[in-house]
Amino acid sequence: MSTSYLIKNASILGGEPTDLLLEDGVVHLVGASTAPPDGVETIDASGLIALPGLVDLHTHLREPGREDAETVESGTRAAALGGFTAVHAMANTDPVADTAGVVEQVWRLGREAGYCDVYPVGAVTVGLAGERLAELGAMADSAARVRVFSDDGKCVDDAVLMRRALEYVKAFDGVIAQHAQEPRLTEGAQMNEGELSGRLGMAGWPAVAEEAIIARDCLLAAHVGSRLHVCHVSTAGSVEIVRQAKEKGWNVTAEACPHHLLLTDELATTYDPIYKVNPPLRTAADAEALRAGLADGTIDIVATDHAPHPLEDKDCEWAAAAFGMLGLETALSIVQETMVDPGLLDWAGVAERMSYAPARIGRVADHGRPVEEGSPANVVLYDPAARRVVEASSSASLSRNTPYAGMELPGRVVATFLRGKATVLDGKLQ
Repeated sequence: MSTSYLIKNASILGGEPTDLLLEDGVVHLVGASTAPPDGVETIDASGLIALPGLVDLHTHLREPGREDAETVESGTRAAALGGFTAVHAMANTDPVADTAGVVEQVWRLGREAGYCDVYPVGAVTVGLAGERLAELGAMADSAARVRVFSDDGKCVDDAVLMRRALEYVKAFDGVIAQHAQEPRLTEGAQMNEGELSGRLGMAGWPAVAEEAIIARDCLLAAHVGSRLHVCHVSTAGSVEIVRQAKEKGWNVTAEACPHHLLLTDELATTYDPIYKVNPPLRTAADAEALRAGLADGTIDIVATDHAPHPLEDKDCEWAAAAFGMLGLETALSIVQETMVDPGLLDWAGVAERMSYAPARIGRVADHGRPVEEGSPANVVLYDPAARRVVEASSSASLSRNTPYAGMELPGRVVATFLRGKATVLDGKLQ
């Protein structure tokens, strides 16, 4: 297979059409090209947007331990189809990624698969139990060079432990990514708390359970002078708390997930657990606040929270079903639908929130770089004019729990290049 590509008439971040030469793992040329050298494959990118390879700060790859739901290979294949060249794999595996050995295993599995780079997220506490800190320093010093730590799926609700974690990671410029959920306020919770949850007879997950933890952790991060990242912000109140923290100059970043930008709690009326997720789908007003926060930079990034589950964990009654939904293959389309097409973001804004900023937060040097001469050839070609109907059966994931099945979405990833190697061409895995 060719490892050199001449991409003709690509529109970098929606700008004027130009040519790109990808060779030896870097972008060799941006501008008008002559006849391609021998051995260079030419791609006609007329009408296509060229973006830097996308970076996901929040992915569940399930391996080790739940290879029935996903493996590093299958998850990174899905990531490549979605335009991602790097993903951060969350720690809630079995065994938990709370030691240097486990994070190195996940990192090496990503290198072997070759579809995108995998950066393991280390657990904050041993076994995600919330009782004592994990080996943060050992994971940071390992071959995986972990810089993001999270007990995602569970909240670090102990304020003393959270403070100690924030203090610890300062030594190597790490960041604590918090799953903001006050556990006592969400015992047995099934969906967003409100008039609808009462009508449906389901236990509610109140907005204040998220907002209280975010407020506390912003104060703690400011107190110790450390970096805090807030996972999957879902309420209007949370957006406002993050906005206030940033106005004070505190080192706080936050993410929104595609499903919280597009979907609302009204879908719970179907009682279909495909829509069961943590934090839950919120109101239309919350979704609007998230979109506004993402547009004005209060919310720094889009992260997928790609959470695959085998059929038996979703094909059951709502209360027994697992929380979570797929997200890697549809993320860019949903951002186009909710942010670009309504005029809230341009393509440069998309690159900032889905590539540059997540790479910056995760301290990933070789991703999140502009498409320019000399930069690593991590590039996505995207057709914004395409329309497609999402089919669960066509996913590269081992799981099928997409909430978008049967929905028509805009856009299509045509090609993805990882260090100049095509992982996707003409919408198909290579």
